[in-house]
Amino acid sequence: METRLKKLYDEVIAPNLVKEFGYKNKMEVPKLTKIVLNMGVGEAAEDKKAIEFAVKDMEAISGQKPIVTHARKSISTFKLRDGMPIGCKVTLRKEKMYEFLDRFITMAMPRIRDFRGISGKSFDGHGNYAMGIKEQIIFLEINYDAVDAIRGMDIIICTSAKSDKEAKALLAGFGMPFKKEGK
Repeated sequence: METRLKKLYDEVIAPNLVKEFGYKNKMEVPKLTKIVLNMGVGEAAEDKKAIEFAVKDMEAISGQKPIVTHARKSISTFKLRDGMPIGCKVTLRKEKMYEFLDRFITMAMPRIRDFRGISGKSFDGHGNYAMGIKEQIIFLEINYDAVDAIRGMDIIICTSAKSDKEAKALLAGFGMPFKKEGK
């Protein structure tokens, strides 16, 4: 089953990118490769249940089971020991990636408080876009009454674009609400 955004990419976005950047080969056209969701759970050092709640929230948001990330070294000021669980992450590819991006742009982003668009400057120079959100409750899959704590998360969108300009054009084609540069 082809998702709505995949169909939009094949029929509208890819041909527009070919016109705009003049690609000779269809394999040159930038496309989404993966979306990585990462949630750091600092309070997991004191509260073992916190990581379980974070994993449950991440699973509801992404639709697949996240892996728990562990500390690589001990840091005494943070009461952190080597191997302690400190967060969770999920890598979405193919249909799940397009389905998540669709839900994120159309349903979750409008629920962000005081939202005026996302920065167009958060590209890494290689066509990947990273952003953070402050509250996981903007996603409709999260039951507000069952949330133990408000947690933020990082969303990294990886593309096959060679430059930030190409990647921004690709994401804008999907409907990513970038801020106007003059403001």
